[in-house]
Amino acid sequence: MIKNIIFDMGNVLLDYSPDVAMQMLSINEKAKPVIMKELFGGNEWVQLDLGNISVDKAYESIKQRIPEEYHTDLRKCIDGWDVCMVPVEGAKVFCDFVKSKGFGVYVLSNAHKSFYSYFPRYFDLDFFDGVVVSADVHTVKPDIKIYKHLLEKYSLKAEECLFIDDRADNVDGALKSGMKAVQFRNDFGDIKKSIEV
Repeated sequence: MIKNIIFDMGNVLLDYSPDVAMQMLSINEKAKPVIMKELFGGNEWVQLDLGNISVDKAYESIKQRIPEEYHTDLRKCIDGWDVCMVPVEGAKVFCDFVKSKGFGVYVLSNAHKSFYSYFPRYFDLDFFDGVVVSADVHTVKPDIKIYKHLLEKYSLKAEECLFIDDRADNVDGALKSGMKAVQFRNDFGDIKKSIEV
């Protein structure tokens, strides 16, 4: 029986759309594909999620690989990318629903330390029974260690947990840890059918 619902954050609770962020930040059109590749697709982004480097160190590293005229736009993106992070449609309602049904409610996210500044704009951290952010534990999904960490930290039984993530590789990681898991496809209605209420 499922007793706990564990949510990924990006594209499950909050919308993660770098292209939208760049539009909102009025980034130069020529700079966009370069920044998309070097910032959001670069190793520094992973290292930020791992909590291994600071935002300033990431900026200094990335700027070495891009034209100088894009440095200002890069700085705007690395400082303000979370402008795109707004609630996914139906996320709050679904969270309230599962909480009202007595499920434990948790977050397990690959995220920078800035998670603690943007996430509380829309979700009260105290609403959740537990939160694990990759930057705090220096491990990212789909490494099985981060799932095990959450289970151990909050004394949860894997078989009593349903993990929800938009990425198939992260769902696979949860399954390997012994949890039940489902890939989120922008429909909380489908997930309602997979839990006992």
